[in-house]
Amino acid sequence: MQTVTSARLFAQARNLIPGGVNSPVRACRAVGCDPLFVRKAQGCLITDVDGNTFIDLVGSWGPLILGHAHPEVVEAVRRTAELGTSFGAPSPLEVELAELVCAAVPSVDMVRFVNSGTEATMSAIRLARAHTGRDIVIKFDGCYHGHADSFLVKAGSGLITLGIPGSPGVPEDIVKNTLSIPYNDVDVFKKTLDERDGEIACVIVEPVAGNMGVVLPEPGFLETLRAETSARGIVLIFDEVITGFRLAYGGAQERFGILPDLTTLGKIIGGGLPVAAYGGKKELMLKVAPEGPVYQAGTLSGNPLAMAAGIAMLKALQRPGLYEELETKSAWLAGELDRIAQASGLPLTLNRIGSLMTCFFTRERVRDYTSAMTADTDLYARHFRNMLAAGIWLAPSQFEAFFLSLAHEQEHLQKILDAVEHSFRNLMQSIK
Repeated sequence: MQTVTSARLFAQARNLIPGGVNSPVRACRAVGCDPLFVRKAQGCLITDVDGNTFIDLVGSWGPLILGHAHPEVVEAVRRTAELGTSFGAPSPLEVELAELVCAAVPSVDMVRFVNSGTEATMSAIRLARAHTGRDIVIKFDGCYHGHADSFLVKAGSGLITLGIPGSPGVPEDIVKNTLSIPYNDVDVFKKTLDERDGEIACVIVEPVAGNMGVVLPEPGFLETLRAETSARGIVLIFDEVITGFRLAYGGAQERFGILPDLTTLGKIIGGGLPVAAYGGKKELMLKVAPEGPVYQAGTLSGNPLAMAAGIAMLKALQRPGLYEELETKSAWLAGELDRIAQASGLPLTLNRIGSLMTCFFTRERVRDYTSAMTADTDLYARHFRNMLAAGIWLAPSQFEAFFLSLAHEQEHLQKILDAVEHSFRNLMQSIK
């Protein structure tokens, strides 16, 4: 595989951009290679600047359920761009997308559009603090809610991948108001609530963790979060930036039947364009400026291109049988991966829900941050390189999900399995 053009661009980028990338995991340091620069993508295929084509299992980190460059999304963006790319003023598209989001997500009465998941979660905790008059935020080890100061405490994927425990530049006065506790541990959760009774503004959680690899909530975990926060007047926030519209049209809260007070969304609601949102109960959302005193603003919020792409995306996701088709493909692939793993003898645990899954290189059951950290990252790095050589584009980190799309056909799935089988044989031979 020739990568001369990517190598030249990476060398150039490192003189202009920190690390040569605009998001740290993309540097591929954890998997022992340099990044490939992408030229185009279509369906489930991605092509780099040297002309190498790969089956994509990253999907821009989740939003591309329909695949890359879906015709309906592309056409919506094209039509809108001809009318103007940014207004800095309200447009009808914002109202239409807001109607779709509120109708889809069970707990959302009102929604405010922003530009990134970080902005959405940051705004949601500000609103929760204003509503309760309290300061403390509870998050869970290994869950990533963006790079705002309050969240860089035992956060997920990027920090884990790079071996960074937190981040310089985050004042202790801010971090002291964030408590990070084990995911799936209801006893520690209840104890923390008792110890800080009357101080906790909100609990924020990925209902299915996706940033330490995929980790499912154990039975009773989300139910306990809902019951305890309701009883104590604490705002419960579901970070559905990954799971929203991915696990079901109404997200994880529809799938599990548990309604938070606030929800953060991203990725999918812009059809792959930069957009995110936070929303929830009307009594909370009416406290956001200009209706209320909680300030949050953005020139590009509600950008017409992103709104048009999101409308096209959400309408396309309403096709009958779409989620059942995605589930069938994902369940079949996961079953075959598990079969190959068991036959190989490699230490491997597969976690899956819907079209989200992670293969952890460990024999332990992965249920939280501690068990996720038992994964053999060196083994994953070698597997990543094997798969890349075979034409499969995986996330360059053990602690990420991979995502199936409707664009993955049976022939693509079979090529993935063939590559996995070859990689696992190679890994076992090296271990022996």
